[in-house]
Order: sequence, then structure tokens, then C-alpha cells
Amino acid sequence: MMRARAVALALALVPSVAAAQFNLNLNKILDTGKNLREATRDVDEKQEAEIGSEYAAVLVGASPLLANPEVQRYVNRVGRWLSLNSERPDLNWEFGVLDTGTVNAFSTPGGYVLITRGLLERMRSEAELAGVLAHEVAHVVKKHHLNAIRKGKGMEAGANVLSLYLDQQRSAAAKEKLVGGIKEVMLRGLDKDDEFEADRMGVVIAARAGYDPFGLPSVVQMLQGLNPKDSDLALMFETHPDPGSRLDALDRAMGARLDKFAKQPQAAERYAGAMRAKP
Repeated sequence: MMRARAVALALALVPSVAAAQFNLNLNKILDTGKNLREATRDVDEKQEAEIGSEYAAVLVGASPLLANPEVQRYVNRVGRWLSLNSERPDLNWEFGVLDTGTVNAFSTPGGYVLITRGLLERMRSEAELAGVLAHEVAHVVKKHHLNAIRKGKGMEAGANVLSLYLDQQRSAAAKEKLVGGIKEVMLRGLDKDDEFEADRMGVVIAARAGYDPFGLPSVVQMLQGLNPKDSDLALMFETHPDPGSRLDALDRAMGARLDKFAKQPQAAERYAGAMRAKP
């Protein structure tokens, strides 16, 4: 499993988030619940988790986990609550913080979600954190990364990367090809349509979990005001649509339909308190 085992991640729920929101059928509002098992249906959940652990190992190998158990537990509690409000609550979800000043968040097949210290330091509320984590949860729900690996160097070649790893006793050669495909996806990023879909689903998951759904748009707006040439932001801007396009797409999708959920908690004080936690 992921090298994240070095940090204990708690699995408790966020205590003050309204559990009643769990049953909100917001997928009907934004039409995000279709075809959750489209494509990659030949990869079962156990195999998906194996691929995800390899993917997560690459991420943790590039940047270590933050040595602050309190912050790790806090992010994991928020993430687990969001995952329970997603369409795939039974995955073995794990959340963690990477100790790097770069601004980004990542997810892998099977339910691994990682966010950077640099992004945490720029956010202002738990609702913003929830929006970012929900965006990553949506990528996992829709199996975007598996599809991207499959398309790595042409549909047929990409599919062979997965089959080599899954069917040939996870050999060293197959693992090397898989890791190469993973790194290619990390550098190239997902399709723009996948990112826009994850944004739409992310605001739904956050709202269903009892958060102000405008947390994610707030983070994207913050990114819009940053210098894309900053080295800490380079990968984020290279692998995601520009923030303006994301905001426009979210505005078209949300309109005024989620306004009634804007009164749900932002939990800014709780977020600030968690970020002050000492290692």
C-alpha cells in the first residue's frame, strides 16, 4: 500500500456537518450521476486499488507526507465524510497531505487523495478544502485516471499497459510500464472535459455533505489571481484548464440552482484552528 502508512489517518466523520444532507439527490440538479461504470469495467475494485497504490507511491516518492498527524487526521476526516457522500462510499478511501510548497491536489484509482501543504496554506475555510477534496473524489468515482492511463500512447497501447500489469503476475517489467503510464498522465494531466466534470461533481458532493458548495469556485477564483509562472503553480496550470474557463463552466452548470445551499457551513474558524496544529 501507499507509503502514507507512515502517517496514521483517522476515519472519523466531520462532527458538525449536517448528516441530513447525505440523502440530497443533487445529481438530478447537475446531471452528474450518469454512467458511473462506463469504460474500465474490466478493472475490478481490487485491481483498481492495486493500480492506485502504485500511483500513490509515485506521488509520495516525489514529495513526503507532512509530518503533522493532527493536520493529517483533520484532512482525512473531511475527506472521508465527503467520500461517504459520493457514489462510491465503499472504497478504501485514504487522504493525506504532501509536504511541499507547490499548489496542487491529486487522486488515484481506488480512493487515494493527496493535497499539498502549499494549497492548504492558501485556502481559508473547510468548505474550500471540501470543494478541492470533492473534486478529487469525483475523479476517482468516474475512473478518470484509469481511462487516461489506457489512452496513454493510443487507446490500444494504453490498454496494454493495464493488462500487462494485471495479467502478467505484476512483473517488474509490467510495473515499470505502468509507472511510466502513470507519470505520463501526471505530466500531461487529464482531459479538460474530465476536469470540468470533476468540478461539477465536486460542488454536488460538497453540498450533499453539508458544506457551502461555493468553496470550490472560491479556490478556483483564488488560483485565477495567482501568477501562473510561479514555479509552485507550474504543474497545476499545465495540467488543468485555466481558472477562468473553469469558473465559466461552473457558472453555467450551477447557475442559481445551488444558491439555497450557500448558507451551509464554511467552517473557516475550524479550518484555521486545524492549520495551526503543531507537529
